[in-house]
Amino acid sequence: MYKKLVLATLAILATYYGSYAQEYKNEFGFKSDNDAYLWYGQDRYYTNGLFVYFRHALDQQKLKGALEKVTYEISAGQKMYNPISGYRPNPATHDRPFAGYLYGGLQANFFYKKESLFKVGLQLGTIGPDALGQEAQDLLHSIVGFYKVQGWEYQISNDFAANTNLQFAKLLHRDATKSLDFTLDSYANIGTTYSGAGIGVVFRAGDLNQLFNSIHYNASIANKSRTEKFKKKEFYFYTKPQLNYVAYDATVQGSLFNNNSPITFGVKPLVFSQTLGFNYSSPRFTIDYSLIFLSKEIKSTAKAHQYGSISMYYRFN
Repeated sequence: MYKKLVLATLAILATYYGSYAQEYKNEFGFKSDNDAYLWYGQDRYYTNGLFVYFRHALDQQKLKGALEKVTYEISAGQKMYNPISGYRPNPATHDRPFAGYLYGGLQANFFYKKESLFKVGLQLGTIGPDALGQEAQDLLHSIVGFYKVQGWEYQISNDFAANTNLQFAKLLHRDATKSLDFTLDSYANIGTTYSGAGIGVVFRAGDLNQLFNSIHYNASIANKSRTEKFKKKEFYFYTKPQLNYVAYDATVQGSLFNNNSPITFGVKPLVFSQTLGFNYSSPRFTIDYSLIFLSKEIKSTAKAHQYGSISMYYRFN
């Protein structure tokens, strides 16, 4: 009798913990943006971005109502901007200001059973010389053997940065084979550095998971999940046409309250973007590569812009 009870208990425990064997509730990784990822020598406008993330999933067995998953995110990042080239010692040749943006951020992510999601975040930091854009670009160029950067003495002046970001997405359609779907994706930014909004449609094709389980929305982590993933591994192509409204961009226009920057420009209020990429994710690892094409953003002689983005993440307990 005792032996049977022990075996039954072990079987129950094996079933319980085995159901979470492929789950990892923490994720750490980075994203790198650079126009060099286009592989044809461009070095202009939004020229580099580096971001580090840590994410954690809360216990899903304790969630109530329509919520499927809740995660939180801690991040730090830096963006660098320069004119059509990083070598512009003559300010008369600038078609965009030199600028840096450095921040730390917190974000909460809410995923719902019917495959919609809502994200809300806060970033605090600085623009201007305190953002260390010149130092970072000098270091990067010296490491890879690029030309010497000149012109940063004309960069956007120092200013405190406080920015909130909101994102809402909802599945529109998925085919019966679960290999093709369309998702409405929207965002709004309100802050001293970036203010604006955008709406687009994400098209994915390949081995897909639900939005609340997909790396596409950084939802691969789980903590005692209640819904099984479609796939153990994701591998898919995606595209995202999007219309953006730009209300303010301090890296182009200078401080919102007291602009004493030496060079500033106006911004184009409507910018169209097109993202093309692919993603591979195993239970533990993710690699994502994408290309982003933007219509003209600045009221100057500046051209349309393109850059690439690479992300890598590792999940663990």
